[in-house]
Amino acid sequence: MHYQHFKYYLLILFVIGSIEASANNIFYNIRDFGAKGDGIALDTKAINDAIDAASKAGGGTVYFPPGTYLSYSIRLESHISLFLDAGSVLLAADSAANGKYDDAEPNAHDQYQDFGHSHWHNSLIWGESLQDISITGTGIINGKGLRRGASARRPWGNKAIALKLCRNVILRDFTILNGGHFGILATGVDNFTIDNLKMDTNRDGIDIDCCSNVRVSNCTINSPWDDAICLKSSYALGHPKATQNVTITNCQVSGYDLGTFYNGTYQRKEWNRVPDREGPTGRIKFGTESNGGFKNITISNCVFEFCRGLALETVDGGLLEDVTISNITMKDIVNSPIFLRLGSRMRTPPGDSTAGALRRILINNIIVYNADSHFASIISGVPGKIIEDVQLNNIRIYYRQMDSSFSKIPSLVAENEKDYPEPAKMGIMPAYGFYIRHAKRIKLNNVEVSYLGNEVRPAIVMVDVKQADLFRVSAQTVPGVKTIVLNNVEEFSMTESKNFKNTHLKKLTSISF
Repeated sequence: MHYQHFKYYLLILFVIGSIEASANNIFYNIRDFGAKGDGIALDTKAINDAIDAASKAGGGTVYFPPGTYLSYSIRLESHISLFLDAGSVLLAADSAANGKYDDAEPNAHDQYQDFGHSHWHNSLIWGESLQDISITGTGIINGKGLRRGASARRPWGNKAIALKLCRNVILRDFTILNGGHFGILATGVDNFTIDNLKMDTNRDGIDIDCCSNVRVSNCTINSPWDDAICLKSSYALGHPKATQNVTITNCQVSGYDLGTFYNGTYQRKEWNRVPDREGPTGRIKFGTESNGGFKNITISNCVFEFCRGLALETVDGGLLEDVTISNITMKDIVNSPIFLRLGSRMRTPPGDSTAGALRRILINNIIVYNADSHFASIISGVPGKIIEDVQLNNIRIYYRQMDSSFSKIPSLVAENEKDYPEPAKMGIMPAYGFYIRHAKRIKLNNVEVSYLGNEVRPAIVMVDVKQADLFRVSAQTVPGVKTIVLNNVEEFSMTESKNFKNTHLKKLTSISF
């Protein structure tokens, strides 16, 4: 062999040997720690032992080879990656069986948000005050043994993954089935990437609470009984903290029957089993926990199907501001396609909240087909709390025919400012297209609404609105009914809108046209 070639050969052997040595040092196969992977024997200890060994070595990858690993609580450590290989299933053990999940830790502030948001240890996988962690691979996390409700009963596990006060976190490529009360609950997590997850789950999909610098991309989440991707800002950390600097892109959310997204049948037979009886959820939402507020958020290129619409809510004193939403398609929507709600439930310690505001919202390029018309699209503050600076551009909404059983349309909508913020709880709207109340500086540009079938209401109703600007707005008219109704409106402008004269009004008590 030529000397030069021999040198290259030795170099290759050295590199291969180095890689093998490195792999032996950083990969921890849970079977080497006693995991059976038969779906019958409990593998909790083996998994936690592998994590502990990796942690003591300074970090590494805990490897799940093909198999079904039955487990109770798995405790993450810093600098650890869980890798779920193709063919591997991490199966949550039954909460009612002889073993138990870790206890729900005490939280002095749990009265200010739902129980599920106040505790993390009672989960299949949990981590607190960690850094540089990840869960990756194309395996499955099946939360079959988790409870879908939130309860103070200590042995129960009710979350698939729960993270508190962590940073530099990556969740990528795996599937979650039946994730319990939360598939993922992340509270106070900074620099957080969620990418290419698939979820078919029985309550919330992803809850991002009091988190900063978050990227959610390429995820498909079916969650008929609760929200799919939900931003929150609770008081669970003991102080107000905004959820901010968040991007959500290239995601799909839906409310098909549980399990039928994963098996590819996409059924809609059990929509009436949703706990609140208001139809499947499965949407993208901000709130309801909203003490700390929401800032600097973008949502783009997402698909909603057979679920509720987009909801931006702040009702506990937090600021919801500087949000852009673009390129959204929706089909078969069961309530308001667009719901902006500023309320005053104020579930927060006295004196710890700000005044609360919802402002500087830009929503562009939305197409909605077959949306429920009972609730229209709603932009509603409450007396003394005005939604400000909302601009809707290039919006097209087709509302389906109103149910004939709803014969009485209220002329006044109750404020319900302290109630849970949900369109159905506000009752049937007096408009089929947009109901806008207690708002200022509202712009509708190139917005078109129409109905599929019969309708008896005007297209747009505004109440207590200042500085409303409608440009190239088109609305299908209802025979014998005025199209736009204004009550207590100041500085109203409408230009270049089909079937309407250019109109500029300074102040009016009541007018319709």
